[in-house]
Amino acid sequence: MADPKGFLNHGREVARTRPVDERVKDWNEVYVPGSLLPIISKQASRCMDCGIPFCHNGCPLGNLIPEWNDYAYREDWSAASERLHATNNFPEFTGRLCPAPCESACVLGINQPAVTIKNVEVSIIDKAWDTGDVAPRIPERLSGKTVAVIGSGPAGLAAAQQLTRAGHTVAVYERADRVGGLLRYGIPEFKMEKRHINRRIEQMRAEGTRFRTGIEIGRDLKATDLRKRYDAVVIAAGATTARDLPVPGRELTGIHQAMEYLPLANKVQEGDYVAPPITAEGKHVVVIGGGDTGADCVGTAHRQGAASVTQLEIMPQPGEERNPGQPWPTFPMLYKVTSAHEEGGERVYSVSTTHFEGDEDGNVQWLHLTEVEFIDGKLTPKPGTERKIPAQLVTLAMGFTGTDVENGVVSQFGLELDARGNIARDAEFATNVPGVYVAGDAGRGQSLIVWAIAEGRSAARGVDRFLTGASDLPAPIRPTDRSLMV
Repeated sequence: MADPKGFLNHGREVARTRPVDERVKDWNEVYVPGSLLPIISKQASRCMDCGIPFCHNGCPLGNLIPEWNDYAYREDWSAASERLHATNNFPEFTGRLCPAPCESACVLGINQPAVTIKNVEVSIIDKAWDTGDVAPRIPERLSGKTVAVIGSGPAGLAAAQQLTRAGHTVAVYERADRVGGLLRYGIPEFKMEKRHINRRIEQMRAEGTRFRTGIEIGRDLKATDLRKRYDAVVIAAGATTARDLPVPGRELTGIHQAMEYLPLANKVQEGDYVAPPITAEGKHVVVIGGGDTGADCVGTAHRQGAASVTQLEIMPQPGEERNPGQPWPTFPMLYKVTSAHEEGGERVYSVSTTHFEGDEDGNVQWLHLTEVEFIDGKLTPKPGTERKIPAQLVTLAMGFTGTDVENGVVSQFGLELDARGNIARDAEFATNVPGVYVAGDAGRGQSLIVWAIAEGRSAARGVDRFLTGASDLPAPIRPTDRSLMV
């Protein structure tokens, strides 16, 4: 334990964000550059090095949090980076994007603000990049085996890096024009600048991983042909079937899925467009869905100059404290104010959209809603609460229902699905087709980035054992694991 009195002497401090009026004028990350490092040693000292570190169980990757907290406290950044990479391929992604279930499980969090685990993590990895401690790990020998990975999101990248380091020849197939999956086109630049992805891809290329962009398996290349080319296949294509809103007026122009809207803003930052084909500029924007994707739409609309932004959520507003049904160390559903919400807009809870209204040209102009309440366990409209709000751009951010079965991967491979519509797999992440494995949202359903990386690492171990008969690769989880309810 680095400082036995650290948690007594220091309060919780988190990364400072840039002023709202400054950051909404650009697409850079919202945090003040360099603001974390001066406070991180003290923050890391708050870790109590618990006899039973519940943060390990709260993290699907099993991150060695007390160990790298101790190194960060001592400012031994090289050792901290080594301990961090021992369980996590991409801590710069999780340190920026993960909701930090580890902090919800922190023992200090029982009666004090938890350790700033996420901020310590991102400080360690950013320092490691600055000092050259992140280098390619080229395998000493090749196995002669080949693996195809379908999808270049966090699950696919984690699986590919692990398998490459095990000595296999790995090719990653991505249907988009750039590598990264939703990290690239679903996460706005102000949450994670894409330079973080780019330098990881360069590291992976140096290690030997190959990338094939602009190829959709099942359409551009048959899944069966892919299986013939490679000794094994990992499907990490995500859960891409978005939940829709089948109400009158859905067909009006100006109503889009979040993943139709957000990627275009990112493509502007990549230089593909001068202005996005779908923009919030000068419009009254309504975001349907109260989760992180909805918040991403809110922040994007602010930067595009929306006239107003309203975010709707069908569920009641969560509390600011744990409720009895979500005791420590489970991951609680709490009221959260993201950086996007700090920038403005209105959040409306316990409402349901009844229909849309448009103008004579077929463009959406109004959204009609009603308040709802739970009656006998069911959400029921409250009579007399109907009203309409202006809506010239509507984004649907209501989550995803499962893997895309229309693109041919499922049918061409002959894969079985589970009861939730995801690709079924066994304890080794193997599907019913020999040599074909699945990791991430395609097998788990929509989930967190930290679960995707953990699944990619675990699936890599299953593939390695299939190809060689044994594996030294770690397997953080089994497909049935749910950690602490995340």
